[in-house]
Amino acid sequence: MARITVEDCIDKFPSRFELVLIASNRARKLYSGENSTVDIDNDKNTVIALREIAEETLTIEKLKNDLIEEYQTNTFSEDEEINEIEDNIDEIEEKTTEINSTETQENNIVTNNSSGDTSIETAQDNLENSSDDEKVQDI
Repeated sequence: MARITVEDCIDKFPSRFELVLIASNRARKLYSGENSTVDIDNDKNTVIALREIAEETLTIEKLKNDLIEEYQTNTFSEDEEINEIEDNIDEIEEKTTEINSTETQENNIVTNNSSGDTSIETAQDNLENSSDDEKVQDI
């Protein structure tokens, strides 16, 4: 293939942007040492990448997955990720239970203290009222 253009490859992808991303990623991989699936013919890596896409020597899905893996910052296997999530949920449930029991204990203490204060205040009010009654009787 003497000449390759974007028009030769655009029918493989829904948008030019996606084509450019995938072709540039493939060209970078070729530059870093991956083997080409087409004849090199003294071409640059960008041209080789476009030729691979046009001739479909690599599947579109593989090219897309390579691009996604290139930009992923975290890679987890499903089992590790599920176990990590379950461990986090267990820890959160334990902490929530501890917090709820602590709040319940604090509420009981506050309730007991406030009811004791009320009985003290009521006794003081009764004393004040009785002394007022005695004064009225004295007159």
